[in-house]
Amino acid sequence: MPPLTGRVALVTGASRQAGIGAAIARRLVADGASVLLHGWDAHDAEQPWGAGGLREVAMDLATDGGRVATAAADLADPSAPRMLVGSALDQFGRLDIVVANHARSVPWGPLEEVTAEEIDKSYAVNTRATLLLVKEFAATEPTDGRVVLLTSGQGQGPMPLEIPYASSKAALAGMTPSLAAALAPRATVNCVNPGPTDTGWATEELKEEVAAKNPGKRWGEPDDAARLITWLVGPEAGWVTGQVISSDGGWGLVRG
Repeated sequence: MPPLTGRVALVTGASRQAGIGAAIARRLVADGASVLLHGWDAHDAEQPWGAGGLREVAMDLATDGGRVATAAADLADPSAPRMLVGSALDQFGRLDIVVANHARSVPWGPLEEVTAEEIDKSYAVNTRATLLLVKEFAATEPTDGRVVLLTSGQGQGPMPLEIPYASSKAALAGMTPSLAAALAPRATVNCVNPGPTDTGWATEELKEEVAAKNPGKRWGEPDDAARLITWLVGPEAGWVTGQVISSDGGWGLVRG
């Protein structure tokens, strides 16, 4: 039997075929889990990749035999986390795994250009929504549950042009031990920094520059992070909790 047979997972921010969320969902389905995919078309419509990707990801997984469902939600809305957990329970009758992969990432230039509005939006989506999502999951009284948060590389080097994003992601890493203690022994809580990952956003010049500096001599692929996250939510990782783990090919060795 696949190791996640009978388990149900919620993966947020899973609306891009080239993204980390979709890669996580593919591995979860391959390991036997049922998966609720989250996305928000209004956000995607403002990005180069456009809206509609959530349905495409779900259709591909279903074609491969996966038991999947979708839920649209604006995670800037404080009621969205409860709705997502409720959707998982309605669709599958239980929820065992939460992967908070969503992110608001808007480069805002130097500190002098940072606005209160953007700080609030970044914290609402990246930090508040994640914390509320874990709270709602805890309310389901999970048994042997799993939570994985995604942070960024702000602890390994400065990100002066992305201060709202970096600070809101740093909060996730900082809250991981406290969340792990709050959910123990019902669930584990860990946090993953995927490092520079090629999801189609970087220029060729930036790709070459980062690859040259990385001891691994390449960018991460979405599946690099997905492999680690799938292990963390699986049966073999039940003794791992409260950890912030970098899966970055050694990028932190030269940035830290």
